[in-house]
Amino acid sequence: MAFLIYKWRRRHLSMYDAVEEFLQSQINLMPIRYSYSEIRKMSKGFKDKLGEGGYGTVYKGKLESGPLVAIKMLGSSKANGQEFINEVATIGRIHHVNVVQLIGFCAEGPKRALIYEFMPNGSLEKYIFSREESIPLSIEKTYEISLGVARGIEYLHRGCDMQILHFDIKPHNILLNENFIPKVSDFGLAKLYPANDSIVSLTAARGTLGYIAPELFYKNIGGVSYKADVYSFGMLLLEMANRRKNVNAFADHSSQIYFPTWVYGQFSEGNDIEIEDATEEEKKIVKKMIRVTLWCITDEA
Repeated sequence: MAFLIYKWRRRHLSMYDAVEEFLQSQINLMPIRYSYSEIRKMSKGFKDKLGEGGYGTVYKGKLESGPLVAIKMLGSSKANGQEFINEVATIGRIHHVNVVQLIGFCAEGPKRALIYEFMPNGSLEKYIFSREESIPLSIEKTYEISLGVARGIEYLHRGCDMQILHFDIKPHNILLNENFIPKVSDFGLAKLYPANDSIVSLTAARGTLGYIAPELFYKNIGGVSYKADVYSFGMLLLEMANRRKNVNAFADHSSQIYFPTWVYGQFSEGNDIEIEDATEEEKKIVKKMIRVTLWCITDEA
């Protein structure tokens, strides 16, 4: 038992040391470092919970200067030391209208937090899937949001000194501000690579099933590159265009269970996708989004 306790403490101490060593190396780090007591104060004792994910819980908070913030308290997972480093390293120095802004962080031993700008309209997920609590968006607004997401991803790939590959583009990770401007968020799986690297090294698949590019699973079909994010964006775009998940076991027809395959078949045969109560202009927009989707998820992307 003593040996196990010793090993547990050594593992966690080395993780804390790795985080602190990383922070000390970031001389030009833009986000503010807060103490845990300051985090508790700005969240009012973690009273207002906004959501919960695999890596931690998000709370609503308020800075002394007035602006609202979202505070992500990282859990006790042994992976969250690396997730913390990934987030700070990738978005700690950049600022773009379509990438969520990291305002600050906390790192006191096991207590780690990330403080982001507050997104009052939450994630895109609750606006594009049909369910009772969903809030419908117009097709024009959905199209505008898709363009914003594309600009954010393009900036990560080509607008920084290093290319940032996100590896987890999905509706849940697209946040919307008060004006429904989309922001790419959650960089826990992101990796930085030299800007001129067309093929990148990756030891294991990462991302969310349904959005992961095939090359992350099957090494024999090509190397991993920025196209992995392009593929994920294509799967996201198809869900936005059709307002339904790409995989639906309860579809009316078995051929529609995996929607991308069905849509590809319809387009190949020259058939239009039926959209209820849509104007001709709205149908053109949806058709354009689906065409871009098929470009994104094919080998030619």
